[in-house]
Amino acid sequence: MGINNKWMRAAVPALLIHCSIGTVYCWSTFKEAIATKIGMSTFSVGWAFSLAIFFLGMSAAFAGRMVERDIKKSSLISCICFTAGMLGTGVFIQFFTGIAALIGIFICYGCIMGIGLGVGYLTPVKTLMLWFSEQKGLATGISIMGFGLAKAIATPIMEAIQNSLGISAMFYILGAVYFLMMMLGHFLIKKPDGWVEPDGVKSEFKPLEMFKNKVFLGIWLMFFINIHCGLALITYEKQIIGVTFEGMAVVAAMISIVPSVTAAFNALGRIGYSTLSDKMKDRNTVYKIIFATSIGVTLLALAPFAISNGHKSIIFGAIVILLLCTVNLGYGGGFSTLPALLSSRFGMDKISKIHGLALSAWAVAGLTGNNMSEIILKTTGQKYDCILIATLAFYSAAMIICLTMVNNKKKA
Repeated sequence: MGINNKWMRAAVPALLIHCSIGTVYCWSTFKEAIATKIGMSTFSVGWAFSLAIFFLGMSAAFAGRMVERDIKKSSLISCICFTAGMLGTGVFIQFFTGIAALIGIFICYGCIMGIGLGVGYLTPVKTLMLWFSEQKGLATGISIMGFGLAKAIATPIMEAIQNSLGISAMFYILGAVYFLMMMLGHFLIKKPDGWVEPDGVKSEFKPLEMFKNKVFLGIWLMFFINIHCGLALITYEKQIIGVTFEGMAVVAAMISIVPSVTAAFNALGRIGYSTLSDKMKDRNTVYKIIFATSIGVTLLALAPFAISNGHKSIIFGAIVILLLCTVNLGYGGGFSTLPALLSSRFGMDKISKIHGLALSAWAVAGLTGNNMSEIILKTTGQKYDCILIATLAFYSAAMIICLTMVNNKKKA
């Protein structure tokens, strides 16, 4: 058999690529260290992460055609851009300060690395669904789980390198490690023997026309909302836990443990929900479950705020942790189920292009999610319950869209 099988040609390279680029979600681990080193505020440095997510989504939207035609080319571009962005970020942190350093980080971490993220995220997906034709949800779940697991795996490694060698060295070392991992993925990845992309796909696909399609627009909107709400809460996990357990002896332990627990739920959602979708008549049912559970737990977390000092109790702390775990579970599941849902509505012929276009919702959410929380906290005097109210409204809108615009099994 050799290496020419679905595991070595699809699953392993997908994990190598996604476990590398997924470290973008480790941003909170080193953003304060970067701000301190270059002498800028954490808020201004935070735009590097927003730019990375924006360029991730937009590059995926425009790279679909290239990925469809040549996954070898796209995997190589991803490797070069992602690792060059990391190394460049290390250079600007080490040798520059102030605005010059900030602009360099925006270019390297935000733009260049962001392009590598988007192209790399999209590259393995169709190949996986071709090799795992009867288990598309499981296949994409394996890959995208790697993206979610990257945070849990890399965070302690990053902290150890930072503490011993410094923040710049962390980017140099990990940039080199991820280059080797992604190059190995590049050499291994391959579509099944005999698969030929259909002729005429290039001329038939019109991106702007897709947004006139009710089903695609509905999928785009609910995907956007799920990411928007997820980022609004996930990027403030430490702060939310700190406020929830303020004055309690367990606060330090909670702040250190919860991010690893929520990262595990994020990864579990990626493999669990997508695999579950393989056993359902309509993959859209997964999104109904995601939004229903998110709405329910958010309402549960809001209830104690109506009671004086309710947010200082251990019980409320447990509810908030449950909320963060539920949001992470649905956040990951929304990503991994998306390709299979799109293929159930639009077929496999143009799936890389359509999936890439749908990921533009990620680009927009990368700019709106965490910034919505920032604005709410500034205007309300650090009231985290107002973030929950806002996300509840968004999740409710997503459920309506899910039940009306997308609740149709007929292919578009």
